[in-house]
Amino acid sequence: MKKRWKIKEGSSQNDIKNLSTELNNLDETLTNILLQRKIDTFEKAKTFFRPSLDEIHDPFLMKDMDKAVERLQFAIENKQNILVYGDYDVDGTTSVSLVYSYLKNFYPALNKGEEKIVQINLDDSSETNQSDNHQNRYGLEYYIPDRYTEGYGISFQGIDYAAENNFKLIIALDCGIKAIEKIDYATEKGVDFIICDHHRPGNEIPKAVAVLDQKREDCNYPYKELSGCGVGFKLMQAWTQKEGKDESKLMEYLDLLAISTCADIVPITGENRVFVYYGLKVINENPRLGIKTMVELAKLKNELTVTDVVFTIAPRINAAGRIETGNKAVEMLVEENTKKALKFGGHINELNIERKELDKTITAEGLKQIEDNTDLQNKKTTVLFDENWHKGVIGIVASRLIETHYRPTIILTESNGKATGSARSVKDFDVYDAIDECSDLLEQFGGHKYAAGLTMKLENLEAFTQKFEEVVSKQIDPELLIPQISIDSKLELHQITAQFYKILKQFAPTGPGNMRPVFMSENVFITNNSRKIGEDKTHLRLEVFQEDNPSIKFNCIGFGLGDVLDELDEGISFSIVYNIEENHWYGNTTLQLNIKDIKV
Repeated sequence: MKKRWKIKEGSSQNDIKNLSTELNNLDETLTNILLQRKIDTFEKAKTFFRPSLDEIHDPFLMKDMDKAVERLQFAIENKQNILVYGDYDVDGTTSVSLVYSYLKNFYPALNKGEEKIVQINLDDSSETNQSDNHQNRYGLEYYIPDRYTEGYGISFQGIDYAAENNFKLIIALDCGIKAIEKIDYATEKGVDFIICDHHRPGNEIPKAVAVLDQKREDCNYPYKELSGCGVGFKLMQAWTQKEGKDESKLMEYLDLLAISTCADIVPITGENRVFVYYGLKVINENPRLGIKTMVELAKLKNELTVTDVVFTIAPRINAAGRIETGNKAVEMLVEENTKKALKFGGHINELNIERKELDKTITAEGLKQIEDNTDLQNKKTTVLFDENWHKGVIGIVASRLIETHYRPTIILTESNGKATGSARSVKDFDVYDAIDECSDLLEQFGGHKYAAGLTMKLENLEAFTQKFEEVVSKQIDPELLIPQISIDSKLELHQITAQFYKILKQFAPTGPGNMRPVFMSENVFITNNSRKIGEDKTHLRLEVFQEDNPSIKFNCIGFGLGDVLDELDEGISFSIVYNIEENHWYGNTTLQLNIKDIKV
């Protein structure tokens, strides 16, 4: 697929020299990248390179936080049952795991008559006396809605369960900001809600006891990009402060918050970057049993990074809710028994294998639909429907199709007699706003700029497809339909040294808002030590050099770029864009270039 290369605007040479001097003569290329990221003083650079928990904001700056803490305190002091409720994806299940695990350290055992006994047979997957959706812990339980029978977010079934089992308070995590009718229904049933969400509110705020969401227009919280788990963490932080407890205990749960932040593709800037920095430390130094099990099953041997979380840990957690129930993920993440954690982790690993097969099959079917339909190929959107597609993987399929057909994409299937689906977008286009303009044809929708979920009547599918295409066609800049690679700086290969990489490595943790620096090198040549690799020879292994310094050579890896080798020859110069990374091989560590694109 053709890509646009765009070099970011450089800072003035005077600004670069001044900051470089302040930072002990930091390499000017790296200094320029800092300036591009609005890091223009010594203090900002210190904060960037040395994240500190002191930078975490006061949780009481969030609208309704005082009301939320007051209601939580009342529930605990009066021994009311509390239900911790969350969505079935990574953000929801890590949110529930964090709040549930942390509160159970302090929550008193309630005398509810006979305590439920949960019996887990470690020789098979059968369980007795346990709901598919919750786990009893005296007066504190968790509840994950079923993706297939209840759908996304707060459900009437979940509220009924709470009312029937004498739960007076529900803490809703990563959902609830648009649950107007359901919160009213819960109030009629005598069930209070504290909502902890991070999705965009609608025109009306639910009438819950407290609605925590930094995206509320009337919320002055200084950082607007927390994940759902981040909002749940802020509630626990506020309660901890109000109770005068030691906050260091809460920081032990930053591993869950880091996974949520990385997986939900929220910006890794500001407060989020602090959470991820320290959360990765917890994962690498003292992981909880469930995470340790996943790392071992995935055979990850090096120090885990954001990339490992996004592409290895998160998909496994997600697989539980996609194939069976998100409750399985929470069981694993809160488990304190090694044998049980291994059992839960092994089961989720199997679900992930099944998820990958479904993903592969449905992606192939989606690609065939596009290839067989000329009209689809000429549109600015992709909207596909198949009643037999598995609801649990359609979001992944939407992302996969964008890799080959780069346009706002919605994949739909039939569920409970309605068309339900997931939307994904291209860089810099707000798919949520586009869907909002089609809301008259929808039953419900919600999400972010780049990802959303939606449900409609089957008879509205054709009209929605047409209207969505019209809306996007009017709004989108045609350039946005060509994937862009943003380049931080040009670089000569001889500039890549061990010292250069040592500083570059400290840009981590990286992610949206603070992406791994991308470099471009021009007039590059290959040696005869270059070849296609992989079972199907779709990947590329190059050795490259520049004429000015032919003795300085770098190994390169180019995933999915195997065919480009046919255009290269030892005498042809070309340009590359790449990340610099470490390659660990049989105990040896070398620097290599991870190529994103090549232009001859």
